[in-house]
Amino acid sequence: MGAGCFVSTGRSLDAAVERVKLAEELGYEAVYVTHISGREPFIVLAAYALATQRIRIGTGVTPIYTRTPANMAQTAITLDELSGGRLNLGLGVSHRPVVEGWYGNTIDKPVREMKEYAGIVRAIARGDEPPAGEKWQTGFRLAGVDPRPDLRIYVSALSPAMLRAAGEIGDGVVLWLCNPEYIERVVVPEVTKGRERAGKSLDGFDVVAAVPAAVTPDPEAAWDVQRRDLVPYFSLPFYRAMIERSGFEDDVAAFDAAGANPEKISDRFLQALTAVGDEAAVREGVERYRAAGATSPCVGPIPKTDFEATLRAASPAAG
Repeated sequence: MGAGCFVSTGRSLDAAVERVKLAEELGYEAVYVTHISGREPFIVLAAYALATQRIRIGTGVTPIYTRTPANMAQTAITLDELSGGRLNLGLGVSHRPVVEGWYGNTIDKPVREMKEYAGIVRAIARGDEPPAGEKWQTGFRLAGVDPRPDLRIYVSALSPAMLRAAGEIGDGVVLWLCNPEYIERVVVPEVTKGRERAGKSLDGFDVVAAVPAAVTPDPEAAWDVQRRDLVPYFSLPFYRAMIERSGFEDDVAAFDAAGANPEKISDRFLQALTAVGDEAAVREGVERYRAAGATSPCVGPIPKTDFEATLRAASPAAG
């Protein structure tokens, strides 16, 4: 646990690998890859693992409906072995347009299905018999490879119910668009309930919070770019519910009334969410997340800004 970052490949895998090497040199504890419609994330993480020695690698996150739990376990076990035990396997349910439109699958009962899926993956990683499931059934058992009982499984969560599930079944939770106030007021209390349900404390549980960040002399320009990137999220039900729950229902209403106009996403929302400005402002923005309960605030790039400068400003050695 500690400061992390998101490094996706963009247009160049080679450039991304060099950026990950820089992150390791700067003392970052973990690097995450998002699951989008570009390069396959586990292959990307393999490239990151082979180019580094210490930094943890993780999916931030991959949808559980993209592959069976047996295939996910097999992939994760192999990558954890390849990286020397450095994998944080981040799992999420994603959204119906992605799950149905891209992968031809269905989200029926997301919390129940996440618990079932993660339970099967964890059992296989331990070398145990997979539990019987309702959505997924498998008799897969490892052969010819040692189990990975310490494989870390992180769960993406927004709603109170999924946050409780993350605390109950996961080693960590991965957050996106959750500002510090929401982390303090909703995330930490709900995750704590899940940990208590499992007879565990918060000790060792990782709260990974994505922090859109940019070192820039023009915060307004960076926010304008970020606004456009947020349009899909303001249009997805799971995110809309979380944004409203976090006290920005007026932003959602204005966005809708203006025909999904990004200009209606307020400065107040962006100021709460991001770490933007000079180096001191970026560090202060990251620390707001840490003070709210994020054990691993993870900076991510805002397009059209210098992310390497941002990585240097927010690095554990900075300030």
